[in-house]
Amino acid sequence: MQDVMQDVRKTASVAVIIPAYNEASRIGPVISAVTRARYVSEVIVVSDGSTDGTAETARSFGVRVIELERNVGKGGAMKAGLDATAAEVVAFIDADLVGLTPDHVDELIRPVVLGEADATLGVFSGGRSSTTLAQKLTPGLSGQRAVRAALVRDIPMEGARFGIEVVLNKHLASRGARVKRVTLHGVSQVMKEEKRGRLEGFAARLRMYWEIVSHMKG
Repeated sequence: MQDVMQDVRKTASVAVIIPAYNEASRIGPVISAVTRARYVSEVIVVSDGSTDGTAETARSFGVRVIELERNVGKGGAMKAGLDATAAEVVAFIDADLVGLTPDHVDELIRPVVLGEADATLGVFSGGRSSTTLAQKLTPGLSGQRAVRAALVRDIPMEGARFGIEVVLNKHLASRGARVKRVTLHGVSQVMKEEKRGRLEGFAARLRMYWEIVSHMKG
């Protein structure tokens, strides 16, 4: 433990950015895990036009909260968090994860802060079969990642919405970034159909896929 803490003190400042849209009932365990991670210097929750008390829930954990007046999409929320921090390393973590622990957060961040990689990509394993399978098929679409902030500050994220993961992947590849996959064992995610009901959730999923495909073609 002492050796780990000595490593932490020698490494870069780290901000974890959690974009969230109407996640008041789910974000608490995620913030709890992130705030207890050893490598994290700052936690920023970006409430993306939420109307369900997401911002108030986040504030109850003592983290920094940015409230956007209207919903601008995941990419815009991530950019708002990025613009609000001077940290040398940023990590993006979804607000609706299940099973996330402080160790998972540290495993995601550690390779970047120790200079072993320029970025990491967290991939689910051993959690819910549906989310694990989805990430095995399309690991590059994971919303869990850490990256040297200087590599992504100039990316136009605002209009990307759910296509932001594709935008990030393309940008990092163009810069020749070293990207390391990190297995997040036991972590899964709440499905859109569970949040919004079968029909509305399915419609939201289709919109998400359209945004992703649109940026793959672009």
